[in-house]
Amino acid sequence: MPHTARATATAGPIPRLITIGETMMMLTPEHAEPLATASKLSLHPGGAESNVASHAAHLGIPSAWVSVLGEDVLGRRIRTSIERHGVDVRWVTNNPDASTGVYFKDPGRGVLYYRRDSAASRMGPSTVASVPLEQAEIVHLSGITSALSSSCADLVEAVFERVAGSGASLSFDVNYRPSLWRAGAAAPALLSLANRADIVFVGLDEAQSLWDCVTPEDVHAILPDTGRLIIKDGDVGATEFSAGTRAFEPAIPTEVIEAVGAGDAFAAGYLSAALRGDPTAVRLRAGHERARLVLLSTSDFIAEPVPTQTSKI
Repeated sequence: MPHTARATATAGPIPRLITIGETMMMLTPEHAEPLATASKLSLHPGGAESNVASHAAHLGIPSAWVSVLGEDVLGRRIRTSIERHGVDVRWVTNNPDASTGVYFKDPGRGVLYYRRDSAASRMGPSTVASVPLEQAEIVHLSGITSALSSSCADLVEAVFERVAGSGASLSFDVNYRPSLWRAGAAAPALLSLANRADIVFVGLDEAQSLWDCVTPEDVHAILPDTGRLIIKDGDVGATEFSAGTRAFEPAIPTEVIEAVGAGDAFAAGYLSAALRGDPTAVRLRAGHERARLVLLSTSDFIAEPVPTQTSKI
């Protein structure tokens, strides 16, 4: 494995929420227009798990994000930006032998990724060796990480093994990305991980692609033992199965500018409410409220703490 520089960990309270996963530099049109004709682009960090940590931090939950970045200007910018959101980045490291990944948002048309052999794709179990996962209340990661590389899949397995049996709960967002792996390979791997998690987030559309599920009940049938199973159905709403009960909360009517990142915002809103001890309906509503803010923006995140954080290119 290439040498990876360790971050200097400073002493401090263990965050209630620890997230683990890749973050790239995202370039997005400043306005809701196609990438092909946009004249101004903005730079923002973009990554499922750092998004969750940033949203949760803005909601008052002490949160940390763990990852590996390149030893480059983009990596330094990402770390600084996420830290300014109030996220604990003491366990973020830099790999001098690999670059930070980049991706472009094309509003309404998808995303273009440039992440091959990125620093984060070289993460492995050693990435979390010094992270006190067992002392957090919730550890959150997603299925994206498993698809990045074999060492990243080993990282996910190590996290699951360490959190199992500890006082922490394991939160897992299925986050299936067809651009990273085919459904034939992803379906059994993601189902196995979801069955071992305490809290699972999955979109009904991705459950259909992966496991031929048509209804929330179909998803519950293949994940019957999950402590809290949250199934998101776009502009319809979200269903939670927990403690032998089923609850549904309708989505908030919203004019969607860009959907990418809304799932991360939902997870953060839900987890923050769960850490506050809120009941099911409040948890689901908190997820919808946070997701709505992202749906109204071209960014994965909202409420930038420093106006100058966005640079035009």
